[in-house]
Order: sequence, then structure tokens, then C-alpha cells
Amino acid sequence: MSAGQGREAAPQRQLPLDLRLRDTSRFAGFYPGSNPLARDAVEALAVGFGMTEPQILLHGPSGVGKTHLLQAACHQGHERGEPVAYLPLGEVASAPPLAVLDGLERARLVALDDLDQVVGQGDWDEALFGLLNRLRDGGCRVLLAATHAPDGLDSRLPDLTSRLAWGPVFRMQAPEEDDLKRILAQRAALRGLELPEAVADYLLRHYRRDLVALLELLDRLDLAALAEQRRLTIPFVRDQLARS
Repeated sequence: MSAGQGREAAPQRQLPLDLRLRDTSRFAGFYPGSNPLARDAVEALAVGFGMTEPQILLHGPSGVGKTHLLQAACHQGHERGEPVAYLPLGEVASAPPLAVLDGLERARLVALDDLDQVVGQGDWDEALFGLLNRLRDGGCRVLLAATHAPDGLDSRLPDLTSRLAWGPVFRMQAPEEDDLKRILAQRAALRGLELPEAVADYLLRHYRRDLVALLELLDRLDLAALAEQRRLTIPFVRDQLARS
């Protein structure tokens, strides 16, 4: 769907989902860690400057920032007044692919997330192959994200594998412990929340070191701290973890 919009402003026909971009998924809120080249390339594609190829594919495990960068690019394009489309394919994998992808070529920037959820299914392979050709012919900028690189997606259509690797392919690296602490502190600051380093250390020792899970936990802690008029301290966090 179009950045920040519901069904009414979609550049394609309506989907059975109300897909929205997260407000926190901005380039300013992305800590690059070991992925500065990927971040810079995606931002350049988002504004359409300095590109050698109008397509980028990001791959890596969950929690490395692929979705963040795709949504940040869509926010950027939308704020420039361009029609954009972000589509998490895992959420529409059971729908007819031609119906899901119909009309995307009317956007100027298309971001397809979770490719691995549909690539390898015959109908989807054919539909994606046709879409990528139409997008390229129409001068559309394309961002793709998957768990694996194109040659590891097990497509039944060799031509689709080659299309997915048309532009730069970046392997996203998982954040190290220091990166996780910086990301948590940055996200807390964006929410107007102080996260002492000792509390961040406590979270990393006593909770899963999965960035997505940690950011969701931080959101819950923020709401709880606001409701109870408390600061983020180790006793407060310990109590909240015990309740979950």
C-alpha cells in the first residue's frame, strides 16, 4: 500500500489487508552497524540519485533491518510525492498472485518483502517474473528482501532467479551486542525515553537477543512506564519481564 495510507490511496487494486508502514521505519532511525553500504544504497535508490541499477535485493535472517530499510525507502518516496508500494508477500501468499501484484507497475517505487515466502511456487514465480519485467520496462525503482540470496530461493523458474539478481545484492549482517545497545538507545530516544546502559545490559542478559523481539519489548516497557509514571530501571524492567 502507499506509505502512510490505507486502502483509499493504494496505487494498485485493493488488497484484503490494511497494510501500513511503521512510523519508526525511517532512515534516521536505522543504525547501520555492519550494513552501511546496504543502507546508503537503499537510500540512494529511494531518492533516485546515484544509482547504476534501479533494483536492490537485501537478504539475511530476521531482525537484521531488511523490512526497516524497505519501509524507510517507501516513506522517503511518499514524502517526495511519488506513488509507492510496500508489499509483505508473506501476508498475501495464499492469495492469487496475479490479483495481488496487479497494478504495481503504476508505482514509482515498489518494495517486495519476504520473497522467500512465495518464491518456489509455480504461479508466484511466473507472476513475479512478469512483474519485474514490467517494472524495469516502466522505469520503476525496485527493492526486494528475502532470507536467502537469489540462488538460494529455490525458484522453479531460472529466469526469475536471474531477474532477482539484476541489481546489487546485499547480505545483511546481524547486529553485534554493542550495535543492539545502540539501536535500543536510539529507539528509546526517539520515543522520548531514557534507557540507561545498565538497563540495556540487563535486557540483553535476560531477554532474547533478537532485535525485533527487543524492540517490541521496548515498546511494551515504554507503555508500562508511561502508565505507571516510572522510569526504566532494572527493578522496573525485572518486574515487567516477570509479568510477561
